[in-house]
Amino acid sequence: MTYQELKAEEQKYVMNTYGRFPIALDHGEGATVWDVEGKKYIDLTSGIGVNSLGYNNPLVTRAIEEQIHKLMHVSNLFTTAPMIQTAKTLVEASGLTGGKVFFANSGAEANEGMIKLARKYSFDKYGEGRSKIVTLINSFHGRTITTLKATGQDRFHNYFFPFTEGFDYVPANDLDALLAKLDGSTCAVMMELIQGEGGVLPLDPAYVRAVEQACRERDILLLIDEVQTGIGRTGSLFCFQQYGVTPDAVSMAKGLGGGVPIGAVLAAATTADVLTPGTHATTFGGTPTVCAAANAVLSTVTDIAFLRNVQKKGAYLAKGIQELGSPNIHGVRGMGLMLGIIVDEGKHSEYANKLIEKGCLVVTAGKNAVRLLPPLTISYEEMDEALAIMKEVF
Repeated sequence: MTYQELKAEEQKYVMNTYGRFPIALDHGEGATVWDVEGKKYIDLTSGIGVNSLGYNNPLVTRAIEEQIHKLMHVSNLFTTAPMIQTAKTLVEASGLTGGKVFFANSGAEANEGMIKLARKYSFDKYGEGRSKIVTLINSFHGRTITTLKATGQDRFHNYFFPFTEGFDYVPANDLDALLAKLDGSTCAVMMELIQGEGGVLPLDPAYVRAVEQACRERDILLLIDEVQTGIGRTGSLFCFQQYGVTPDAVSMAKGLGGGVPIGAVLAAATTADVLTPGTHATTFGGTPTVCAAANAVLSTVTDIAFLRNVQKKGAYLAKGIQELGSPNIHGVRGMGLMLGIIVDEGKHSEYANKLIEKGCLVVTAGKNAVRLLPPLTISYEEMDEALAIMKEVF
């Protein structure tokens, strides 16, 4: 079917909840995709950070194919080897000795699980009344009723009233403002170390370490949302490893499955035994097929040489953008292969549309960032093709 034929069917049968770009993608290889009419694109989005090892990756596709011939799904009333292997790798590679994993299906679900874990931890130790979670202004934590309320952006706090209560917000990198909110009703602080949807905004490492210290002094949990920053995206398995902090729980999703839907909460030793039988569950979490894919991804992204290459590729791409010398580009920020090209406020969507039209897929973030989340396996040749398109557009 042509794009126009597919679009007509979509408008007839699919809810209009997305501002989709006017292309229909058909297949891909590495960091390159083609639409239904054969046009080629360099993909600097990887499905918003999901296709971590690119398209048609032989490790991921082989792992899925082999697993579906054995068991596609069993309930969590039974044990499977792929699930245990994924959890073991995450605990050991994260450095969170004594930690344990709960598997979910998405980033929002992982964050919901982390919120529940924090509130139960506090309830078990202190009883009712200590349930507030402090998040950062400009944060984004998901689209469920609860994670929308956890998100520190007013524009998301609309339409779906009443929202789950028990959240408060402070500006990023403002330690005094945060300390003022850590009262007797607070059970946790939850933050992204790089605010992705908020505009690719890295937090100050000294601030993050000071927040950790404040939490330790008050027995308040430090929750790190690594849905976008995790699984090698910033050049380490988790971004918190570069910040030098030890969270009490970490959420993840996106790149973990290499293209299949999976989320997880990794609880450190401080919180590993908080969620007990019957207190949290999900039908599809940790199912063998997605964990087989996750194990293939983790076998790659836990390799130190691979992670160093992510850092090198990120530096190469950032330098290439800066060397375009365009007066329309006001800087590049981020870490590893999570980058934001800073343009005039309100112009990011215009540039994104032009880039896509010319054959380079990007997304936007915040008020002024063209966001890049390419596959971690992107080649230098593919980056050079993308840079050539950027030169033309910017």
